[in-house]
Amino acid sequence: MTEGAMEKVKLVAGVLVLEALIAGFHVVSRVALDMGVSKMAFLVYRNASALAVVAPFAYFLEKKDRPPVTLHLMAEFFILTVFGITFTQGFYILGLYYLSPTYVSVIQNSIPAITFVMASCLRLEQVNVKTGYGLAKVVGTLLTIAGATIVTLYKGIPLTTHLVGNHILKSTDLVSAPEFTWIAGCLLILANCLGLSAWMVLQVPVLKKYPAKLSLFAIILAMGLIQLLAVAPFFDNDIMRWKVHSGGELLSILYAGIVATGLAWSLKIWCINKGGPLFVAVFQPLQTVMVAIMAAVFLGDQLYSGGVIGAVIIVIGLYCVLWAKSLEKKDVCNLETEERLTTHLLDEECTSENP
Repeated sequence: MTEGAMEKVKLVAGVLVLEALIAGFHVVSRVALDMGVSKMAFLVYRNASALAVVAPFAYFLEKKDRPPVTLHLMAEFFILTVFGITFTQGFYILGLYYLSPTYVSVIQNSIPAITFVMASCLRLEQVNVKTGYGLAKVVGTLLTIAGATIVTLYKGIPLTTHLVGNHILKSTDLVSAPEFTWIAGCLLILANCLGLSAWMVLQVPVLKKYPAKLSLFAIILAMGLIQLLAVAPFFDNDIMRWKVHSGGELLSILYAGIVATGLAWSLKIWCINKGGPLFVAVFQPLQTVMVAIMAAVFLGDQLYSGGVIGAVIIVIGLYCVLWAKSLEKKDVCNLETEERLTTHLLDEECTSENP
């Protein structure tokens, strides 16, 4: 096997591991909630454990690369933290409380399209509907929104069975959750997607001024921990709820912090650097499949027709946007190459005419 082929194998393996780690996070987080772990305590302990892992690497690996931090940058870090940690994680844990991990993952497939809309509104992303890829971006975004709307408003009929003990319950024997709870959970996860998209879009100008990515992540984790501790008493002031009562609770917290936040985020940076953001995003729907399998095996999750229909539409929309971005990138590269060639030829003409 050639060196180039080996690098591609490593990249694909890295992305698959990344999606598996995040899929496991959805299921483990749900298990923690089912064990009775306080939502607020789970978020605080998750970020504290992630910070403990990320901070030393950020300090030593980027010791010479960190630019000085100004008050203006600190204000921007604070805003990033509000969207990336406090709002995003808060909406996530609340939404997961009302929904299954599978549906959380389904709705999160809409993040690329939401990010595209936000970036377009801030003129960080160009939209030209006169081009094929520009139209594909718009159509893909609309399909993604339509799919997320179907998942939220149409639950549909159960498609699977639950295994409880030695007795298999048919779908018709199950009592579904109230529709209001279902819609509330979907809306909370959509709010989580909005917060995460805003976090990614707002990072673009900040990273230009502070390119030390690992250090930025460590700073955001530290600020997020402070923000969560500041609001924690308003949501859960019972000290007994903050105690870890079992090894299972501790393992779920450590997985969420060290593995899903620290390790997975670092792996994602590596994958994006090697294959680009589009390559990584293409594998995101695979995460939903992994979550569905894990949730069915470990949690006995139920799957409904509305979720399947919505998921298919969201994935089609996602790939429309990614396909359009890929075409646009090639078009831009070709245009830049043509401009460089034209400039080079003109320079040669000027040189020959003026010896």
